[in-house]
Amino acid sequence: MKCKITRNAAKILRQELDNPENAGKLLRVYITHSHGDHAHYGMRMDDAGENDEIVETDKDITVVLEKNVEMLDGVKIDYLYLPQEGFVITNPVRGNHGDH
Repeated sequence: MKCKITRNAAKILRQELDNPENAGKLLRVYITHSHGDHAHYGMRMDDAGENDEIVETDKDITVVLEKNVEMLDGVKIDYLYLPQEGFVITNPVRGNHGDH
């Protein structure tokens, strides 16, 4: 499985991961709901379980994805400042380029 994190997102995520309250935790990306050919994503700090795959990214942030969930393979985490500041998670590999 693969996960891409942009430079903007990595900067914000690193600050969160470095908080003492998140010591030993990993970043989990999960599907909040799906319909048709796309999904909506969420993320949280979490531990890996036996049904998870641990993915190392090129930004030195480890991501936990649930094994065998097709819509998680290839997710991209970005952090946008405009039009509204916040994280945006898409899966361009699956043709999911954003919420509607």
